[in-house]
Amino acid sequence: MIEIYLFVNPLGGICLNVEKDILKLVETENKKIQFRFIPLVNMRTINHLIKLFDIPTHDIEQRNQLFEDIYSAALDYKAAQLQGKKKGRHLLLGLQKAVAVDNIPYSSELAEKLVVEAGGDLDMFKADRQSDFVKESFQTDQQIAREMGIAKHPSAVVYNYTCDRDFGVLVEDCESMDEIKRLCETSEDNLQYFHEKFELNHYNEPRVPHGHLHLL
Repeated sequence: MIEIYLFVNPLGGICLNVEKDILKLVETENKKIQFRFIPLVNMRTINHLIKLFDIPTHDIEQRNQLFEDIYSAALDYKAAQLQGKKKGRHLLLGLQKAVAVDNIPYSSELAEKLVVEAGGDLDMFKADRQSDFVKESFQTDQQIAREMGIAKHPSAVVYNYTCDRDFGVLVEDCESMDEIKRLCETSEDNLQYFHEKFELNHYNEPRVPHGHLHLL
């Protein structure tokens, strides 16, 4: 079995493309692949987006708005997930496409529209969205990211149990699926590639010990 954990910007276009590629990989591969998309929001990711969008560093209003939009989108996603993984993914991919591709500003109304499109219960979503449980679930995700040393998105952690590995491998800035696909392979050539590339010293290894993450 293979597990893939992808840490994403809930309003990011690059993350949207990687998510689509992972969904396609799951559909086309004969292997059993489980996956989870996890929203990542921290000051490093916000500062990266500020540079990417060429927002003046002294513009506190735009900085705060950017943070609030991404944080709100992350809570939207966590709330929608309570009605099922597919509904959560529909909302996540829908928000990313609307904001990053179609240039539609983020809003709570946009999120609610996507919930309805996914066949979700809007009243339940609104109640869950304001709950302490959703906020705590989001904070748990951020704590997991900190413990694993994940600070960028998109970043992926791949556990390939078919290769008899008891740890995951971290791939940062995974705008391409090449590395993720390679880590999902089980051939002897891939095992040799894995050991040559990832058997690094203790202070610079991209390993993630088993037990940090559990698929729900």
